[in-house]
Amino acid sequence: MQTKYYKKFTLGTEITEEQLNFFDEFGFIHFEDFLSTEDVDDIIKSTETLQHHWVINQVNQVNGIPIKYGYNEHGEKIVQRFPFTNLFSSEIQALLKHNSIQLLKSLMPGSRIGEQEKDGVVVNHYVNVPNSSYKQLGWHTDSARDIFYGKKVLPMLNVGLYFDDSSEDNGGLRVLPGTHKQNAFKMLFHKAYFLSKREDGGEILVNAKKGDLVIHDGRMWHRVGQSPYFGERSRRRVMYIPFVTGDYQPKNEKSKTPFYLKFQNLIG
Repeated sequence: MQTKYYKKFTLGTEITEEQLNFFDEFGFIHFEDFLSTEDVDDIIKSTETLQHHWVINQVNQVNGIPIKYGYNEHGEKIVQRFPFTNLFSSEIQALLKHNSIQLLKSLMPGSRIGEQEKDGVVVNHYVNVPNSSYKQLGWHTDSARDIFYGKKVLPMLNVGLYFDDSSEDNGGLRVLPGTHKQNAFKMLFHKAYFLSKREDGGEILVNAKKGDLVIHDGRMWHRVGQSPYFGERSRRRVMYIPFVTGDYQPKNEKSKTPFYLKFQNLIG
């Protein structure tokens, strides 16, 4: 695909008017060098410790949200979708309290970090090997899950912290700019949720480096492509922090699994 240019920013002590206008128009924004490589490595280590615990103890879900398992290039069982990582990692929990993360609420006034809501802080681990559960992810919007909960679609942000460099080489995030302003019909029926994985002429490939922050409006269409490579070169790990609005709706160990997540193995 042809990579389209878009402006990248550096996050300072405030969200500037230019940054607000960019996000409002396009529905996403990319901040470079948000965390150092060393800080990201500390977070990665905490998720690897959590992965070992979940695999050894055969933990299947957290607060009703299934853990998605798969295998790496060595045939080892790994976690490919970690829900609620913030409840198990002191490094992630500390990051949520950081002033720079709190500052991002300016992009969506009235929002809060969904530490105990939705799926909590999620880590996705993509790797292209035969037994991987996450090689790619078809077109979808994050806000549509509100419908499956029988609720009104509300504004939300997904704040993505990159654990690896991300480009077309390892799949890469593709966004359809401006679709966060679409009407409800288009948000539901513009594409076949998760089943549609084809390139769209209007999409933009997000080229991000390890430690970058890429934020997108939950109402915009986006997908993750499949890497043309296999094994280590295809690896792509991203942590997503949800910024939510509306009534506070925490989950706990008694929460039921949402109906649509019972079919998540069909969408990897």
